[in-house]
Amino acid sequence: MRRIHILPDSLANQIAAGEVVERPASVVKELVENALDARATRVDIEVRNGGRTEIRVADDGHGMGREDALLALDRHATSKIARAEDLRGVRTFGFRGEALPSIASVARVTLETAEDGAVGTRVRIDGGRVKSVEDCARQRGTSISVRSLFFNTPARAKFLRSAAAETRAVAETVTGLVLAHLSAAFRLESNGRALLDVPVAPDLVSRVAELWGDPFAAELTTLSLERGGMRVAGLVQRPDRSLTGPRRVYLFVDGRPFRDRGLVQAAERAYRTTVPHGAKPSLLLYLEVQPGAVDVNVHPTKAEVRFGDRGAVEALVEDAVRTALGELDSAATMDSAPTLPQLRRPPAPRREEAAPPPGQLAFFVSADTAATDVTDADAVTDVEPEDARGSDARDGSHGGHGSHGSHGSHGSDGSDGSHVRSPQLWQVHNAYIIAETRSGLLIIDQHSAHERVLFERMMRRFESGGAESQRLLFPITLRLTPAEYAVFEDSASLFAAAGFEVEPFGGRTVIVSAVPNPHPYFDPERCLRDMVAELAAGSELTRAARNQHERIAMTFACKGAIKAGQKLDRSEMLLLFEELFETELPSHDVHGRPTIIRLSLQELERRFGRHG
Repeated sequence: MRRIHILPDSLANQIAAGEVVERPASVVKELVENALDARATRVDIEVRNGGRTEIRVADDGHGMGREDALLALDRHATSKIARAEDLRGVRTFGFRGEALPSIASVARVTLETAEDGAVGTRVRIDGGRVKSVEDCARQRGTSISVRSLFFNTPARAKFLRSAAAETRAVAETVTGLVLAHLSAAFRLESNGRALLDVPVAPDLVSRVAELWGDPFAAELTTLSLERGGMRVAGLVQRPDRSLTGPRRVYLFVDGRPFRDRGLVQAAERAYRTTVPHGAKPSLLLYLEVQPGAVDVNVHPTKAEVRFGDRGAVEALVEDAVRTALGELDSAATMDSAPTLPQLRRPPAPRREEAAPPPGQLAFFVSADTAATDVTDADAVTDVEPEDARGSDARDGSHGGHGSHGSHGSHGSDGSDGSHVRSPQLWQVHNAYIIAETRSGLLIIDQHSAHERVLFERMMRRFESGGAESQRLLFPITLRLTPAEYAVFEDSASLFAAAGFEVEPFGGRTVIVSAVPNPHPYFDPERCLRDMVAELAAGSELTRAARNQHERIAMTFACKGAIKAGQKLDRSEMLLLFEELFETELPSHDVHGRPTIIRLSLQELERRFGRHG
């Protein structure tokens, strides 16, 4: 007796729906993606009762004739791919041909569609069975109404959450698609109330401002990096703003939203020593990879992808975010209405691969607008070649250092930079240094700035074999507590590499015969006592360190830096200023606090009533 048999199509579709259609948000995702693949420039989404009662998605895409409308309801019927090789470079959202039949198998669906200038078609499906097919009058495009979701699978329906929770999930799903496709307008309504209504956006910053407002958009800074045939671009939150408000994380690859905790962690690693331990910055990251370098067919709902060289992708993301945080634009600002990130459009790099086929979804503009020379991630970033640290750096205010290419080694006219003037510097309250720039003022915390200088200098010396030290005419004797002596024993080699020559002197006493000399006001005994005490007791600073080298370097930078209250002459201020801007992350100290606060000339003029 035969026990294995082929399942009927209606049951097979319901099983497939269990993978594709998890909740109302899944239905919205599939239908909106189909609309975008149809090159829609406007998508309207309506949900009632969180999507339980009805979901309606209407678009102005190219629409379908009657034959295609009926074929679209069959499993594995798609216009997106034709051969197995097409999966390697698929650029559309959908490609499996499972969404519509899966949705129709667990709901009551009405599909209306029409091609340009043709008679429309209306198809009604009830639990996977076609009930009627008829002509209808409508403009080009498609609208799909999904009612009574899971009406024939009550076990699935009872696992849905409250209407409010399902509505939030729909809004989150739509937000990801809105960020992925700037060349379309979107409107989302819930029970007749508009939750989201955004027009076509010229760039990513405009779309972010439409979604979350100008204040949030002004908290972001741009990033862009290309390497090894891959490119990442996007917006990341300034470190000083990463402690408050909701966190927003969106990842895209070739225009497709996806989830990847590993890439988020790579971006978070780039924030180390710029934010306090536990801070969670917002991230909007857009990746471009070579065709075939990513597999998008590894998850039932395409929410996850698999990269061919995952390590290279994570390294690219971390380096791009780290580089962005080194720009002066990532520094804190006193402006009440900061300028939004600037998104100029650099020339697109030459690519060896062929141009994308017509209809391919780009990051930020549809193929119809490709003639504007805005391609993929180019719409996100705008850092001019001569300005590696932001607009304030362009005026020569970094003095005479030359370790960052265009910062000091070349003027804007292509000369050797020898004409660059020294910045105007003033010390106030023996704690802060004010620097004049072409676009306003920089206010620098001298202690935090020197912390950053000493930390990066110490880390470099650890890598190169150790710091220089200066022998003491009269050695220092320190008596330590048991916990402090244990720290000394465990880290003796690192203290030596840091420049402290320390030896046991009986019991828990040590003798210090040589010390580093980071500045003329350095107090080696106080520094070493404070370092050992903090290492023994633990602190937020030491817990934020990745390893013992960072722990020693952080505590040395904190305890050994120039203190607030120390008067500096002009040469000392200038040296500190130059050394700060030679560091990798000049705008942030090792505690995750700002070293620099910007104040724009526009803000000063506004405060003094000089505008309008």
